Amino acid sequence: MARSADRFSFETSWGPRAADGGRTEFRLWAPSAPSVELAIGDAAGKPAGFLPMEKDGGGWWLISTDKVKPGGAYGFRLESGLVVPDPASRRQFGDVHSLSVLVDPTAFEWKTADWNGRPWEETVFYELHTGTFSPSGDFEGIVEKLDYLKDTGITAIELLPVAQFGGRRGWGYDGVLLYCPHEAYGGSEGLKRLVDAAHERGLMVFLDAVYNHFGPDGNYIGAYAPEFFHQEIHTPWGAAIAYDEQPVRDFMIDNALFWLEEYRIDGLRLDAIDSIKDTTDTPLVTELAERVRAAFPGRHVHITTEDDRNITWHIERENGQPTHVSAEWNDDFHHTAHVLATHEEEGYYADYSRRSVAQMAKALATGFVFQGDHSAHRDKDVGVSSAHLPPTAFVNFLQNHDQIGNRAFGDRLSDLSSRRVVECLQAILLLSPQIPLLFMGEEYGDTHPFCFFTDFDGELGAAVREGRRSEFKKFAAFRDEDARALIPDPNAETTFEASKLDWSMVGRPNYRRRLAMVKQLLDKRLRLVVPLLKDPLPGNCGEYHVSDDTLTFVVAWHLKEGSTLHLFANLDDEPWAIPSDVVTGDLTCGELLHAYPKGSDDILRTGILPGPSVVFRLESQKLITGKA
Repeated sequence: MARSADRFSFETSWGPRAADGGRTEFRLWAPSAPSVELAIGDAAGKPAGFLPMEKDGGGWWLISTDKVKPGGAYGFRLESGLVVPDPASRRQFGDVHSLSVLVDPTAFEWKTADWNGRPWEETVFYELHTGTFSPSGDFEGIVEKLDYLKDTGITAIELLPVAQFGGRRGWGYDGVLLYCPHEAYGGSEGLKRLVDAAHERGLMVFLDAVYNHFGPDGNYIGAYAPEFFHQEIHTPWGAAIAYDEQPVRDFMIDNALFWLEEYRIDGLRLDAIDSIKDTTDTPLVTELAERVRAAFPGRHVHITTEDDRNITWHIERENGQPTHVSAEWNDDFHHTAHVLATHEEEGYYADYSRRSVAQMAKALATGFVFQGDHSAHRDKDVGVSSAHLPPTAFVNFLQNHDQIGNRAFGDRLSDLSSRRVVECLQAILLLSPQIPLLFMGEEYGDTHPFCFFTDFDGELGAAVREGRRSEFKKFAAFRDEDARALIPDPNAETTFEASKLDWSMVGRPNYRRRLAMVKQLLDKRLRLVVPLLKDPLPGNCGEYHVSDDTLTFVVAWHLKEGSTLHLFANLDDEPWAIPSDVVTGDLTCGELLHAYPKGSDDILRTGILPGPSVVFRLESQKLITGKA
């Protein structure tokens, strides 16, 4: 790492390195390539000259030269004549097929060089897609909304992947140049300005990182380094990445350190780590997390993961502190909330019952729903016990890019359920001690779709379109071919445009009211709940009671300073008379945090909770009789 008072860079094992005498060393790992040449670009970004590179004993092709200056274009020519970009390119002259550009990473002068982040328990995520969040669809468009996000109560924006992918429209999970912020969003300088501006306002910035595959358009690594992949090991996206090769491992771990150091990113979300097929004794996630924690001892740097196995080894605590990963995205919470709100039971929702809140209460109190239980949808036992972990080991959400965008028409929860149930669930999400995540527009109840979109053409575009539509054959509504034909074409620009937020909605009465409610909830969370979540937070701190014949439950979390946070929830249409064997003690003691709708706190006087409604109370005593 290279640091001055206000400039940061990270020297990666791949990519250019500054050398003596104004020279630059260019490097490419291609152990089986017969020859590699450095391609030097002209002012138009076209190859204009070539210099032979030398191979060392580790499979690296090297050259040190002063023929490429900062701002100049370069690439590599293979024996076949194919010219490819640098896989560790920090900037592209054009798209993923063009030459790369040599940049000076220390050129950016940071205004917030002394920023050290925020503690994990203060995190309130706001997940957003750069291209659809603002009218301009770039990093600058996010900057213009930072004051709005801060005023709402957001503390961390989480960007869907920004590494350059094929085309100008896409979710980002098909990235092929993992060190290169997409030029369509504003490139390297634009991302640094965004992070700097966020830090000026006390906001963290997280980045979604994809280490399980590369996209199908513009990934040239296999052309010169087939050793980068295990063709015999398959993932949902093709051949597995060969993490038993040290240069491959370094490529990804350096990438994580690069974002955190050179871009001052506050944390990463590691996408679908269950699809990282690592054959070594030390999982990639373990080594990556250990390297990150060792590299930034003086900063609050956080890692989250997505993993459908319901495992816990990576989110375990030692002396109350995360040993590796700060938290796991908890799909179980989302799935049970979604089924309760919509009554949908197809696909993976078949594992969740619309008539039982026991699964939601279990997730809130103990982490996962499936903790070694049998999943009928997957036809196997799933998960391990998670009750010993603190609530902050989990990120909960009602919506995210996957859970909206992987629906046929990208419809949001606000279009699928009643307003009152959604607002009950939002209160549960934002005041429970787990780390909450909102998807862009959720704070005001946006009803516009967020569809799956790409920017491919030709055979690849047709394959993506037809593959997308065929995914829905197993759903009753799309067994008919004519019905599937109505599913939006991912490659159509209209699909992308329809997915953009409509900011005029914020000024309309119903949406303004929802936004005010979310602001109020997040203010209460910051003032009253967050102080009780500071590490070390005890595990086994949650317990719950569920009514057998209604959609009602009580959850209690025993937190710091002898305080107990109680949630009383009735998601049924009928009122619930809380049985005497459920609650012990005086319901009028302690502090009322929140009652929705107004008047629901009459539970203190009547012992009856109207439906649907939610009440949060902070007590100094235990009120419920035990675990269900």
